[in-house]
Amino acid sequence: MPDPTRERLRGVVQKIAQQPVPEDPEESLFESGLLDSFALPDLVSAIEQEFSIKVPDADLNPRKFDSISRMEAYLASRA
Repeated sequence: MPDPTRERLRGVVQKIAQQPVPEDPEESLFESGLLDSFALPDLVSAIEQEFSIKVPDADLNPRKFDSISRMEAYLASRA
């Protein structure tokens, strides 16, 4: 059964990138060109809305949101 958090994150990333998301959850979304630094605030805002959380400014680091698996780890650390 697919992980619901992963599927929700994939949906958020796809909405922001307006492109299909790589299947590999470890793939860098920035290095692959799917996202760029200008998309980071939009991505974080969408994650905040989807998961009803507030991401502090100190966490606005592309490394934390570089891949689906890193986003999952970030969300797990906030739980």
